Amino acid sequence: MREPGDLSGGITRDVLERDGIRDAFAHRHPNVALNSDADMRRSITDTLAQRADAGDDRIWLFGYGSLLWNPCVALAETRSALLYGFHRDFRLKLDYGRGSPDAPGLMLGLVPGGCCRGMALQVTAHDLEHELLMVWRREMLTGVYRPRWVDVHTAAGPVAAITFVVNSSHRCHCRLEDGEVVRLLATGRGLLGTSAAYLESTVDRLDAEGIDDKRLRALHDRVVAYKR
Repeated sequence: MREPGDLSGGITRDVLERDGIRDAFAHRHPNVALNSDADMRRSITDTLAQRADAGDDRIWLFGYGSLLWNPCVALAETRSALLYGFHRDFRLKLDYGRGSPDAPGLMLGLVPGGCCRGMALQVTAHDLEHELLMVWRREMLTGVYRPRWVDVHTAAGPVAAITFVVNSSHRCHCRLEDGEVVRLLATGRGLLGTSAAYLESTVDRLDAEGIDDKRLRALHDRVVAYKR
């Protein structure tokens, strides 16, 4: 029988279908403010209403972190993609998820400046809003991100995609020196696992896609050295 707040298997489709992250956070982190499902459904509706080409029923996501290696939603197509104007960085210091009050961790987010190579992920059109709710339940539950339409460049042409940028007004937003980033990545641990495993999975997936993110690779190497 599953213990209350048990997410030892990580984020899976089953967890998202039963809104298990909310249940786990409510049990383990009752002081963390959570957006309601109704709030997230309104956010999805508002986001879809903002797309420039309302005649195109295809919906793409731009993945740059865990969506690359654990999307948990049905995908019709994936493409390597380049986003200008934002870059990924560890700008979210969390005491839940892959962190805890005793061992806070870090998560990636998109912040302004530079560019970011990731993947354009086309969500399967069947029951689109339900698929997007699965995405919102993992990305928008605590409000650390804001959904945003961006134009990404792919070999098959430009694509308008939804991505999730850092909410700079959230209490978890941070900007840390690299030494502290390495320490938190090496030691952060919570009910979703470790920050180090999150970094490793992201780097491994980027490598598999032929995407060379020198900063993430350097951080990964320093985290491995720190843990020795």
